[in-house]
Amino acid sequence: MLERIRLDKWLWAARFYKTRGLAVDEIGRGRVLVNGQPAKPAREVGPGDLVTVRKEDPPIHVRVLAVSAVRGPAPVARGLYEETADSSAARQRAAELRRLAPEPAAGLADGRPTKRDRRRIDAWRGQ
Repeated sequence: MLERIRLDKWLWAARFYKTRGLAVDEIGRGRVLVNGQPAKPAREVGPGDLVTVRKEDPPIHVRVLAVSAVRGPAPVARGLYEETADSSAARQRAAELRRLAPEPAAGLADGRPTKRDRRRIDAWRGQ
């Protein structure tokens, strides 16, 4: 049984990223932290480590429960980590705010101006 594994491999196995290459790119951009510190792809993680993934607006904070060198089905991958209570609450608040936010296109009831409307606008502006 593995005790520690490379960060990029763990993120891939836990299904945070579709490929290890994507995980390496995101780690390189500083979007993944281990125990609050920037990490490199070869950084080893093990049970008990706190991994922060800034993939969406509220970052996801997860505690590593287990490691796996293979990418398995989603229910098995979900068993590799547990999301912290603060992270879960922040994501629920953000989802609620997105749900309550007004639709950006609601003000565009009439759509684009027609050719006739464009001529009237140009005449009104004095062109």
